Amino acid sequence: MRRALLFGGSGQIGRSLLARLQAERWQVWAASRQAREALPGVTWLPGDLGAPEAMAYLPAAVDAIFSLGPLDGFAQWYARAGVTAPRVIAFGSTSLQVKQDSADGHERELAARLRQGEATVFATAGSRDAAATLLRPTLVYGAGRDQTLSRIAALAARSGVFVLPRGATGLRQPVHVDDLAAAALAVVDAPASHGQAYALPGGETLAYREMVARTLAALRPPARLLELPAPLFGAAVRVARWSGRLQGLGDAAVARMRQDLVFDAGPAWRDFGYAPRAFAPSAEMLGQ
Repeated sequence: MRRALLFGGSGQIGRSLLARLQAERWQVWAASRQAREALPGVTWLPGDLGAPEAMAYLPAAVDAIFSLGPLDGFAQWYARAGVTAPRVIAFGSTSLQVKQDSADGHERELAARLRQGEATVFATAGSRDAAATLLRPTLVYGAGRDQTLSRIAALAARSGVFVLPRGATGLRQPVHVDDLAAAALAVVDAPASHGQAYALPGGETLAYREMVARTLAALRPPARLLELPAPLFGAAVRVARWSGRLQGLGDAAVARMRQDLVFDAGPAWRDFGYAPRAFAPSAEMLGQ
């Protein structure tokens, strides 16, 4: 029986990966700050793994460590932890590339943290004769807990309409959480992935506007897409921010709606058979 230590096991990708590990009869130690329902083959570790009380429950050695939460926090933990593991699989984000030159300082800081996190994981693994693989998803959906499509769905479900600026035709590749979980498990036994970082886009490339339109069509009842001229849309966004009804949609994010954010799945397909699905959301996938 193989053994795994799992960070982010209760998160949107983590739940799917945990089910896959159970199905393949792994013994799993999974971190959680909250009490979780007992599961066969799963030991939930209490609190923050950086806390002494949690460290007491850690296994000395596992076959693989999976990190599905914030990369910078995991990288810091891994650099100081004493758990032995020949394989380390950690999720970062394509934001490392997309936001590194952003006009928004907070976005540039995020990209820098992701880059530093990756570097720390690779360096630590190398010093311990372990093999690390970094996975960079694009726009994640599928568990109803993401901050993009599920948020759009929630806003549209309340009002029956969602507003976009005209010309929101930048290309996107939304990726389902279960395809990401499958990738994380596939790389464990893929030697070609050792020491590599991979973009993990979804199986379909479509315009931002079309992505939102399919999201709205999946709701029950469907919501309407309203496209406004850029000046009018900008005014609507400013009003929504002022009223507190819209947070986190900065000018840089609006500008990216017109930019193509496309990544090559070829290396992941070649090295571990990555084959994500096309974008066909349902209300359940969007938390509705």
